[in-house]
Amino acid sequence: VQLQASGGGLVQAGGSLRLSCAASGRTFTTYTGWFRQAPGKEREFVSAIRWSGATTYYADSVKGRFTISRDTATNTVFLQMNSLKPEDTAVYYCARKIGNGVKYDRVSEYDYWGQGTLVTVSS
Repeated sequence: VQLQASGGGLVQAGGSLRLSCAASGRTFTTYTGWFRQAPGKEREFVSAIRWSGATTYYADSVKGRFTISRDTATNTVFLQMNSLKPEDTAVYYCARKIGNGVKYDRVSEYDYWGQGTLVTVSS
């Protein structure tokens, strides 16, 4: 599985960005998630979508501002980020889980990772 994340960039506080994560190769997944890692911090959960049924999950810090969605035809997951804050600045990674466990918010649960895309929010 190859995951290609894109859409990062520099934006002012209050602005919006839309991240994309395109999958190729073996495309089966139970959950696809977004994580982020700020300088000097651990990678943290942002959002996930259950591929079957499209149930969505969010970290409290982004709830109401970010929206995750998927396109099954193109095996692409999107993260629409609105009302961005400087504390959202990080490298954002998409990841795919192929196991059957129900945990979706842990780095260790995911099997494949994209290369990351940098989001910088200026104040």
